[in-house]
Amino acid sequence: MTADIDKTDGPADTPPAGPEAIKAIPVRHYGRYISAVIALALLFAIVYAFSQGRINWGAIPDYFFDDRIVEGVLKTLLLTVLSMAIGIVGGILLAVMRLSKNPVTSSIAWFYIWFFRGTPVLVQLVVWFNLGLVFTYINLGPIYKDYWSSFMTPLLTALLGLGLNEAAYMAEICRAGLLSVDEGQTEASHALGMSHAKTLRRIVIPQAMRVIVPPTGNEVINMLKTTSLVSVVQYSELFRVAQDIGQTSGAPAEMLFLAAAWYLLLTSVFSVGQYYLERYYARGSTRQLPATPWQKIKANMLSLSNRSSAGGTA
Repeated sequence: MTADIDKTDGPADTPPAGPEAIKAIPVRHYGRYISAVIALALLFAIVYAFSQGRINWGAIPDYFFDDRIVEGVLKTLLLTVLSMAIGIVGGILLAVMRLSKNPVTSSIAWFYIWFFRGTPVLVQLVVWFNLGLVFTYINLGPIYKDYWSSFMTPLLTALLGLGLNEAAYMAEICRAGLLSVDEGQTEASHALGMSHAKTLRRIVIPQAMRVIVPPTGNEVINMLKTTSLVSVVQYSELFRVAQDIGQTSGAPAEMLFLAAAWYLLLTSVFSVGQYYLERYYARGSTRQLPATPWQKIKANMLSLSNRSSAGGTA
């Protein structure tokens, strides 16, 4: 007869104690706190100084949507779009010419880029406006004939001065984008019987857009601000209209702040458009597209709601 074995819990039955949980203590970055306090103090000091200045801030909302201001904003946008269209088309042509194996074509493109990038935009605008000293009248035969002063209107002067100057910068941007495409793409398309023009249009340029779009967006924003220079050729864009209203209303500084607010608003809208355009052309180069601002807001709100629900259940 076998004796029953006493199955009482003993030390051998207890599981071994695991390692003690590590308590992570975050590193305190006192320098960040100090720099944040200094930055907030400087910001407060600047805001306080402007609030105590002799500036009639009430005049800004009174004229913000004035008919003359709105018309100036529309003319600024029109000038920006048309000048950038001239600059982009001219830049593509100059980039292709610069990359051409023909030395004459390449040299002409190089000289154009060198000349227009080497002279200030303001000087070019004034020169275009005063070319009547050289050309008394313009004669295109039976098509058009008139005095240069009548032909060279402020709008045409602004378009030539801004658009042709922008073409020189866009040429370098487009050239960098075209060179970023591997030469094997061009060789493969030529082996398939595609012409050089069709290769550029169907193969090279679509792939180069990923490199061309970001700096082009910066050029658009820069062009929007550069349009303020055309006030010297008497074109009534936003800056000139704001100056005229400031002189007649007795609030010149206030109207300058109003113009700055409009420029900030327009550049912010253009920056959002640039972000989505870059995101569109980045589809083939990144595995996962970056989140849009709305997606980031939704993710942050979802994480906050999850934390609050987890804290309530705990």
